[in-house]
Amino acid sequence: MTRPPDILCIGSVLWDMIGRAPSHMEKGADVPGRIIRLPGGVALNIAMTLARFGMRPALLSAVGRDAEGEELLQQCAGLGLETAHVYRSEDLPTDRYMAVEGANGLIAAIADAHSLEAAGAKILAPLGNGTFGTEALPYAGPVAIDGNLTAQLLEEIAHDPRLSRADLRIAPASPGKAERLMPFLRAERGALYVNLEEAGILCHQAFGSAAEAALGLVARGAARALVTDGGRPAADATADGVLTATPRQVLVTRVTGAGDTFMAAHIASEARGADRAAALARALDAAAQYVSGETPS
Repeated sequence: MTRPPDILCIGSVLWDMIGRAPSHMEKGADVPGRIIRLPGGVALNIAMTLARFGMRPALLSAVGRDAEGEELLQQCAGLGLETAHVYRSEDLPTDRYMAVEGANGLIAAIADAHSLEAAGAKILAPLGNGTFGTEALPYAGPVAIDGNLTAQLLEEIAHDPRLSRADLRIAPASPGKAERLMPFLRAERGALYVNLEEAGILCHQAFGSAAEAALGLVARGAARALVTDGGRPAADATADGVLTATPRQVLVTRVTGAGDTFMAAHIASEARGADRAAALARALDAAAQYVSGETPS
């Protein structure tokens, strides 16, 4: 019998179209490089990394019944992800994400998650119907949530009684969607995984370090805040204080998905019983492996 999932991953499951060039790029640049298509989306990136760390994630998302959606879910199942509870729309296409990366990092990106947004609360149907808990006995396991969900749905999740006992782990999909996480600050629920820019957007101020930003988020109501800052020290803060760690220096060959890898590695480490310092160090190492072109495991 298939074992039940260890974690729910709620959010974007889509195709990534990534163009990478080995040269430094500026606005309007036209350079040779490589263009690849691969399964992506914040929730899916987290789930794939969790699976590599030995966990069994279940996806709650929206995927079209088009050919792209069929292929995407087949690949997800082949990676050990539970896809049976993904909402399949008859009339919405499978979402896509497109990014351009140069030697100087991410140049530009567009996330087309309109189908996920249109599906709304339909993706949460497995919660409370006996699949993952009931109204009387809410789901009590870990849940990874991404900011590609609408602001309204994130507000509902922050106060959803079906998730009242869950260990919520939340990440914005991008700086442009960081403010969607405000409901979790107001509800004082969950662990937020953000970068320095996203922390500044949430707090409406600029921070000089990850530690300062993490403490700022806690002061604003975050139950816990994990803040990364590229190759500079990262931080993990709660009301009890803050700890920091510095990632090892590597040659950066890719950036899309690095934050998702950090978050997944951190969740997996704590699921295995690691303390806060060890989990932070392991997550930074996994992210360093990822951006260098290796596959963390």
